[in-house]
Amino acid sequence: MSTQPVQVSASLTLNEAAALQKSQAQRYLQLMLLVLAAGAIYPILYLRQVYQPTMLEVFHITDSQLGYLYSSLGTIFLLSYLPSGWLADRIAPRLLICFSLIATGVLGLWYSSAPPFPMLMLIFGGWGLSTGLTFWAAIIKRVTMIAGSHEQGRFFGLLDGGRGLIEALLATIAITLFAWFTQTRGEPAAVGFRVVVYLYAILCIVLGVVLVLVKDPQGVADAAVHRVARKRSNVLADLKTLASIPELWLVAAIVFCGYQVFWATYSFSAYLHEGEIGLTVVMAGTITTLKLWMRPIGGIGGGFLGDRYSKVSVLVLALFLAALSLVALMAAPRISSHVLLVFLVLFIGILTYAIRGLYWSLLDRCKIPAETTGLAIGLISVLGYSPDVFLPLINGYLTQRFPGVFGYQLYFSYVAVMAMLGGFAGLALGKRFGRMEEEA
Repeated sequence: MSTQPVQVSASLTLNEAAALQKSQAQRYLQLMLLVLAAGAIYPILYLRQVYQPTMLEVFHITDSQLGYLYSSLGTIFLLSYLPSGWLADRIAPRLLICFSLIATGVLGLWYSSAPPFPMLMLIFGGWGLSTGLTFWAAIIKRVTMIAGSHEQGRFFGLLDGGRGLIEALLATIAITLFAWFTQTRGEPAAVGFRVVVYLYAILCIVLGVVLVLVKDPQGVADAAVHRVARKRSNVLADLKTLASIPELWLVAAIVFCGYQVFWATYSFSAYLHEGEIGLTVVMAGTITTLKLWMRPIGGIGGGFLGDRYSKVSVLVLALFLAALSLVALMAAPRISSHVLLVFLVLFIGILTYAIRGLYWSLLDRCKIPAETTGLAIGLISVLGYSPDVFLPLINGYLTQRFPGVFGYQLYFSYVAVMAMLGGFAGLALGKRFGRMEEEA
């Protein structure tokens, strides 16, 4: 008799453990699908990174026309961030992500037919909506929802690091297929490029369908949150509520500063090729390509360290180290060891991706109402990613006004200052989190 309650208690404990394990497995399955989605949806938009000469030939367009396509894409992104968040508060993020993948894939199939320039403008405009308006805030909010409070760092780290790994793997498969069709089989470049586009487009469509079919363990709770959001449809009131949260503005400041560190890495190859440093185009390109493989290490490693110790502390440390590393990179003309240069570039890469993998994980502690999380993501994105608009202009002005190494050194100096400011914003955010815990 005396053992029966113990047995019941043990049985309950085992059932709870089994349920917890099942829930965790479902959440990691959802995360894996989100990583695949994020890693597959954007590369088709940016094939110019590898295939720009081929694109000009296949579409019969000029460099200026290609610039117009990407300028329109960037403009739609900037205009979409805020409404993207509003939409993610009113429609289940999982459904938005599914739609985005399928729509992007279908537009990709049209893109593969090499339509005339006016149609290309429509395709890029459609991509701006399918990967900006209906995708961006939805995927950030979805990760926030499926991650536990103690898992935000690792989930966002896995999202960014895993996405980078998927992009690298898909790019490797794509260039292999392109080389096989154009060199081994002797097909025209247009055929090889069409196969590459098919790869990305079909993968997006398949992933969209899979996400529709996979069981959603949080569907009922999510639906309830979105019903509340639809009833509370006063956007101005929601924005006023968000504006009164100081932690949200500090997160926006961290994203604003941290994103500029990421932008600085785009200039590494050109900087290392400058005469006073003297690396060949191949060597500089190889080093910066190796940096891309630091994304899984930095993103995933930073996320797990953030959950193990403190997300804010790891982020602040990464920002300050990134600032110091950029200052060290400015001394590249006096660094004779190529090994040291490689280490410095790769180290900055790890720090950059750790920053990217961590800053969205801070939202969980900002006490943002669940029904306005998407709008908060949109608001932070508008502010945090605004360097997309002005940073290329700063880069272009400095490198043209001060040709050679000095122009890049001025640019890196500016970014290093931004990284330091981001670190101070992180320290301020950490203090506010500490006060919130004391008051609670």
